[in-house]
Amino acid sequence: MALTYAATGVDTEGAEGGLRALGQWIEATFAFNAAAPMLPLGYFANVLKISPELGLAISTDGVGTKIIVAQQMGKFDTVGIDCIAMNANDILCVGARPISMVDYLAVEKAEPAFLVEIAKSLHEGARRAGINIPGGELAQVREMLHPSADGRAFDLVGTCVGTVHPDRLLVGADIRPGDAIVGLASSGLHSNGYTLARRVLVGEDTARLREHVAELGRTVGEELLEPTHIYVPAALEMMDAGLAIKSFAHITGDGFLNIARVPAEVGFVIEELPEPPPVFRLIQSRGRIPDHEMFLVYNMGIGFCVTLAEADAGRAVEIARKHGFAAQLLGHTVADPRRRVWIKPRRLVGEGKGFVSSV
Repeated sequence: MALTYAATGVDTEGAEGGLRALGQWIEATFAFNAAAPMLPLGYFANVLKISPELGLAISTDGVGTKIIVAQQMGKFDTVGIDCIAMNANDILCVGARPISMVDYLAVEKAEPAFLVEIAKSLHEGARRAGINIPGGELAQVREMLHPSADGRAFDLVGTCVGTVHPDRLLVGADIRPGDAIVGLASSGLHSNGYTLARRVLVGEDTARLREHVAELGRTVGEELLEPTHIYVPAALEMMDAGLAIKSFAHITGDGFLNIARVPAEVGFVIEELPEPPPVFRLIQSRGRIPDHEMFLVYNMGIGFCVTLAEADAGRAVEIARKHGFAAQLLGHTVADPRRRVWIKPRRLVGEGKGFVSSV
C-alpha cells in the first residue's frame, strides 16, 4: 500500500483551514502602528515599511521533525544551519538582504555540552548566511517536550530580518510569459517531509538510522541530517550583478508549487530536471509513494528557483555554480491565470495544493 503524508498524521488540508482562521485575526493587527506590512499573509516573508527608504523583511521558521533524527543520532552540530537556512532563504524571496536572526531554543535539560553543539551549528549557519545573532531565548520546558533517554529533547525556531528598499520588493509581479526558470540544487531533503521520511526509512526501529545504504554512500541518519543549503551568497550576487530577476522561490513543503506564489497570472513549465539525490528514490521505492505525492512533499533535488529574463539565465547559472551550487535552466513561464506548474518530465501538473497526472 502506498504511503502518503496525510497517512503519517500530517494534515496539510486541515492546516490550511487553521491558517485561514488564524489569518483573519493576524491581518487585523496590520493597522496597529505605522509600520504596516506591505504584503498579504502567505508569502515567503513580509516587509514592514520603516521609512520611504527602508523596508524591514521578517520571517520565522523552525527545523521541524528533523530534530527528532538529531536526538536519535545524538548529533546536534547541523540543526542550527537548518534553522538559519529555512529563515534566511525565505528572506531572500522578497528581494531582501538577510542581516540578523534571533533563535528560540526549548530544551528538556540545559546541558552545557549539548547546548554548545547547537550553538556551534548556529554559528556556522550564520557564517554561511552572512548574518549575526544578537540574542535569543533558552527555555527549559521539560513538561512540554517528549522526554528522551538522555534528557536532550529540544525544539529550535528562528526569526530572521533583512533589509530592502520599499520600492524594490521582489515578489514576481512583473513576471511575463517567456521568462526563464533557473533551479539551484538542494543538498537532499533539506528540512521538509521528515515525518514521512522517518516513517519510511526508520519506523519504530531507530537502529535503522545507522544502517549503511550503498546508494546513499553513508548511513540513513547521516543522510537525513545533511544540512539545508543556504543560498544567500549566490542570490545576493545575482541581485548585485543587475540581473533582471523577477522572483526568487525557496522550494520547501509543497515543492515546485512554491514558485507559483507570485501575483502575476503566469504558469511555470518545468521542461528539464536533474536526477534527484538518491534519498528521494529510496523514500519513494520503500514507501511506494506516487510521483504526485513526492513532488508535493519534497523539493526533489531543487532547493531554490530564480525566475528572470531569458537573456540573464546563463549568467544566473554561472553565479550559482561559482558559489558551489549545481544549477541549470529548468523551463519557462507561460500565460496562465490559474498559475499552474507543469512538471513535464514526470507528466504532472500542479495547482493550488496538489499535483495530478497531466496525461
